[in-house]
Amino acid sequence: MADGVLHTLAGCGLVIGAYPRFRYDARGGGGLGRLTEDGNGSQALRFDPVALRIPPLNWRTTRFLGLPLPPGLAITIQPQQLDGSMDASTGAMALRFNARFRFAIGALYRAPDLIVDTTLSTGPVQGRRHQATGQPLDGDGLALLVGVATIAPSGDRWLDRFLGLPDEALALLRCRFGPLAPAGRDLP
Repeated sequence: MADGVLHTLAGCGLVIGAYPRFRYDARGGGGLGRLTEDGNGSQALRFDPVALRIPPLNWRTTRFLGLPLPPGLAITIQPQQLDGSMDASTGAMALRFNARFRFAIGALYRAPDLIVDTTLSTGPVQGRRHQATGQPLDGDGLALLVGVATIAPSGDRWLDRFLGLPDEALALLRCRFGPLAPAGRDLP
């Protein structure tokens, strides 16, 4: 067994339904992953969701149509699962990602969680509405993980109508993954 650290980076994105892409700077997020050999030339990779940090989408981190999100509007991401496989020889990764996305406008409005369940991959992904191609880990440990998920209605009529749910979402996550430095200095 070995440990590796994942750092989330700038240059990420999120598309919900027919809306244009949100530009998202996810710097400062990440977590510690556990690598184990699976016997087929690839390694199983698992992150503890409790210790996994993903920065919120808010006016500091996210732009929509070139403008920051309005102050007070925030979408926090509560990871439930991030695990899958990595092939060290090709840099290919496929990680099942399950999370609760919590939409709020200050203290005025808190929507029910939106559940996102997808596979983030360094390969191509294709949905009914969205498609993208990731990039395998390069020599510096940089990768682009992409995933398409079907988002079910939240049960909040206003939010469901606003987002057009049910519909698809596309996630683009730029990240760096590599070995853990001595004394844990690489932890985000």
